[in-house]
Amino acid sequence: MERLLHYFETIPSSHRSLILVGGITFFWLIESAVPLFRFDYRKWQHAGINLFFTLTTIVVNFVLAFILLKTSDWVVAEQVGLLQWASLPLWAEIVIGLLLLDLIGAWFIHWLEHRVKWMWQFHLIHHTDTYVDTTTANRHHPGESVFRFVFTTLAVLVIGAPIGIVMLYQSMSVVLSQFNHANLELPRWLDRVLSWFIVTPNMHHVHHHYQLPATNTNYGNIFPFWDRLFGTYHEMSGRELVYGVDTHPEPHEHSRIGGLLKIPFQAYRPPVSRPEADKQPARTTAEGLETPVISPLPEP
Repeated sequence: MERLLHYFETIPSSHRSLILVGGITFFWLIESAVPLFRFDYRKWQHAGINLFFTLTTIVVNFVLAFILLKTSDWVVAEQVGLLQWASLPLWAEIVIGLLLLDLIGAWFIHWLEHRVKWMWQFHLIHHTDTYVDTTTANRHHPGESVFRFVFTTLAVLVIGAPIGIVMLYQSMSVVLSQFNHANLELPRWLDRVLSWFIVTPNMHHVHHHYQLPATNTNYGNIFPFWDRLFGTYHEMSGRELVYGVDTHPEPHEHSRIGGLLKIPFQAYRPPVSRPEADKQPARTTAEGLETPVISPLPEP
């Protein structure tokens, strides 16, 4: 445990980059071989948009990283936070630290984004993706990246998390987010086992379904416990899923970088009912079933 923590305390930037690129490549290959949906789209063009937002996320986190580092160093030096006040074995510190970082720095802010309209306007960029795949994991507006960073820093303050635990959590978050957004469906028996310990694609894809109440469920990032605990857990069959939001149905709004960057600064658009499914693009499941892509916006 000490060697693990020491590694993440001093993890080189090259290793963090390898985790990011390696994860995207790995799940890209798997979902290409055994996709949940055979999307009728230009995969590389779609990836280009999402990789642009991956880059902006990296830039935001890189610019603000010193704040996170200084905060973590300060809580350890001044003995501030839950882990600093408790006398726990190292393994327990790591487990509790990871759990609470996930709760405060990921689940809570995600839940909040669906409840506060101005936050939803930024988070909306993530939900406008009508072709959810592993590259969708990092499709976040730069503004959203900032206030997610704020909540991560807040979590470090509350928990008193050493930088090794913080870096371990962020590395896990990168890989697990790519995994649970990937365009694949696990066998039901395997999903039922894994979904008690980590957020699976079967679980998180429900969150990207176009329609309430499913859209306001399954907020989990790494751990599925919070949704089960707070009553936001929901199950659906993969073939029932429809992705996107119908308040931004035009391609230039959800498939062009310029349009996506402007969304948070537009007037709020309330949910719209679009029963005319035949007007929406379709994608095919692995079983050959066609499903229309209809996309209404959930009410925050």
